[in-house]
Amino acid sequence: MVIVGGWFTVDPGERDAFVAGQADAIRRSRAEQGCIEYVIAADPVDPGRAVLFERWASQADLDAHLAGLANAPASDAPQVAPTGLSIVVYDVSGERTLA
Repeated sequence: MVIVGGWFTVDPGERDAFVAGQADAIRRSRAEQGCIEYVIAADPVDPGRAVLFERWASQADLDAHLAGLANAPASDAPQVAPTGLSIVVYDVSGERTLA
């Protein structure tokens, strides 16, 4: 399993539009082979931040997803450009439930 985690900074007045503008991309990503989880959500305590969380079954699935981003159709939603971002890929060797 591969986990991708990160954040985007945006103008606080545009954060909700930024998150809404990602809905089509989230739906497409969730339909891709190997996508277990894909979400971009508003940070509940920082109005200028959105959080990214993805889980992929394998690195090959993530690679296919990343290769397809260049050919993804444009969204009809207003596009808000982030002012900053950090995205990190984590290779997972095992998992267990917490509760």
